[in-house]
Amino acid sequence: MLKVILNKNEEKEKKEGFPWIFNNEINSFEGEIINGSVVKVLTYEKNFLCYGFLNTSSKIMIRILSLCESDVIDKDFFKKRIEYAISHRNNLNFKNSNCLRLIFSEADFLPGLVVDKYGDYLCIQISSLGMEKIKKDIIDILVELLNPKGIYERSDVSSRQKEGLEEFKGIIYGNFDPKVLVLENGIKFIVDMENGQKTGYFLDQKLNRDNIKYYCKDKDVLDCFSNVGGFALNAALNGAKSVLACDISKLACEEIEQNAKLNGFNNLKTRCVDVFDLLRSDEIINKFDLIILDPPAFTKSKDTLKKAYKGYKEINLQAIKAIKKGGYLFTFSCSQHMTPELFLQMIKESIIDSKRKAQFIEFKVQSPDHPSLFSSEEQLYLKCVILRIL
Repeated sequence: MLKVILNKNEEKEKKEGFPWIFNNEINSFEGEIINGSVVKVLTYEKNFLCYGFLNTSSKIMIRILSLCESDVIDKDFFKKRIEYAISHRNNLNFKNSNCLRLIFSEADFLPGLVVDKYGDYLCIQISSLGMEKIKKDIIDILVELLNPKGIYERSDVSSRQKEGLEEFKGIIYGNFDPKVLVLENGIKFIVDMENGQKTGYFLDQKLNRDNIKYYCKDKDVLDCFSNVGGFALNAALNGAKSVLACDISKLACEEIEQNAKLNGFNNLKTRCVDVFDLLRSDEIINKFDLIILDPPAFTKSKDTLKKAYKGYKEINLQAIKAIKKGGYLFTFSCSQHMTPELFLQMIKESIIDSKRKAQFIEFKVQSPDHPSLFSSEEQLYLKCVILRIL
């Protein structure tokens, strides 16, 4: 096994659980370099630190697998890791739902592997060379443990290019229609594993969507950036007087209408519109008791954070100005670079500039099937703030 020796004093945060080793932290190699293989990482003093996947073509040169020297990194090792990840999801006992995230990459100590469950089907995403090399073993393990009717792969993410991998999507096990009917929070809807967002749906908002039931009864609700209507459908289910779901995508609006019809909801309408334009218009002033802002990530790098901050502030400012007195605002950011501190600062500025007052009601993060490591802050990416506007 190839040995990788670090520069002096580079081991501390790795021992504390940080999952990556970058190329500028490495001093030398002892043995044959085979990208995608498992390597043994040593400190500068030649003491054991960890095992990890190697990829010299990536800035993240090593993705850590284990800090235990006695571990044998083989198929059984990965089976036990997958079983451990699944056991957490079984503990959650989500009610009235058959869709959830089973494996969340580094947060489940399986770097570069995401597995989502949609009813009787799985959708996987592989973003690291090491995991790509053992994909057959991973599929065999998932079939053995979960016996799915089919597995779809959505490895069509640009980050694969940094690993020297081509993007790919397609059926890899079974023969099925990738559009599947699922249940979340008691609501039926169609997930398109082939063309939907992420692996088909934003599973990380499951409990935040369910949480709307405490705020929406007998209310007029505006759901912005609605996608396939997750929040809108939950509001419709839980007694909203009316729900307007808005998205710039005509296809998304058609899917919302389809999902509303599946559930027999007649209190939900859609509108294909640029949400920025809608929020700036006078037509929504004092029309809604509850506004939901769940935009896509406005930034995926620190270089565009300043522009993204302005975008988040614009939509929040306009929503705060428009909402009825005593109404509620659900506002989100799914960008890891928009830290909780920055997000709260942006909301505070929006409130001040709106010349209104607001009560801080709740702060929430991603659903618990999307865990994060304390040692890796970027994994805590989803933020939710609920305000009552006075």
